[in-house]
Parts: sequence; C-alpha cells; structure tokens
Amino acid sequence: MINLTLRAALFAAAIALPSTAGHSQDAMRRAAVPGFEQQFSRYAALPEAPRPGRGVVDLDTFEPPVEAEPAATALGSGTASFYGKQFHGRPTASGERFDMNGYTAAHRTLPFGSRVRVTNPRTGASVVVRINDRGPFHDSRLIDVSRAAAKDLGIVARGKGTVELALLAG
Repeated sequence: MINLTLRAALFAAAIALPSTAGHSQDAMRRAAVPGFEQQFSRYAALPEAPRPGRGVVDLDTFEPPVEAEPAATALGSGTASFYGKQFHGRPTASGERFDMNGYTAAHRTLPFGSRVRVTNPRTGASVVVRINDRGPFHDSRLIDVSRAAAKDLGIVARGKGTVELALLAG
C-alpha cells in the first residue's frame, strides 16, 4: 500500500514539473528547489586572484628548479663498436633479449644495469646506455653499443670509433 502511495506522489510531482523541452537537467533541478538561486548567489562572483606572498607562487617570475645531471665517474677512453641485426632478439648475458633499437651495451666488467654515458669526442655526441651484456671480445675494444646508440654517436658508417666513458651514479 505504501509503495503505491509513493508511486502516485512521484507521478504527481513529475506531472507538476514544467515542460523539459529546451531545458537542461540543471535548470530543471533549480526550478524544482525553491530558493536555490538565492542560496548559492554568494558563490556566483569569482574571488579576486590572490596576490603573491607567503604560500602563493607568482607564475610570471617563477623559475622551476633545474635537475642536476647525475654525478659521473670517468672510465677512460677507447674504441667502441656496435652490434645489431645479427644479434637482434637473441638473449644477452643478463638474460634479457637484445634490442638493437634500444640503448644498451656490453662491457667486460661493469655490473648489469649500470648506466654509462658514452661520448664521441670528435663530434661531442653523447648517449646513455645500460649495461646488459658481456663483451666486447676483441682485445682493442672497450665497449659494444647497440645500433641505435652507435647511430646517435655517429659510428655506424665506420663500424667503430673512439669514445669516452663515464659511469653514472644512481
């Protein structure tokens, strides 16, 4: 019996609402609540923008902090070569698959996961690679980098080049 009475009251209220044609749901809600506009009128005006001072940042003069480059330990210079297509997709000494388009490298002694900045002193080009393999297994070479790193360093055409290495902290 109560459910029937409640349904009848809701139906009567719905009929009593003004026509919804051309009205938004928001406008209908405001019309259904007496005093709605007056209740929220004090919030209609936008507040004045805060003035720079304590706890307020002036975006016109704010200079974001510049992140310092990680500290590096020089590892010396030597010859770098690269490896690419013939090893692409094959497992490295660390167990991950070699990606010639990634920025990885092989080094004889550095721990896996070490990050090394490799710089071509002739051009100034520099890349950061992650050690994930062992090598190079050629006496005169210091590091083997992926093809993508070699391309950025400018040593792809010759197949090798002189580089400087720096171990990055962190």
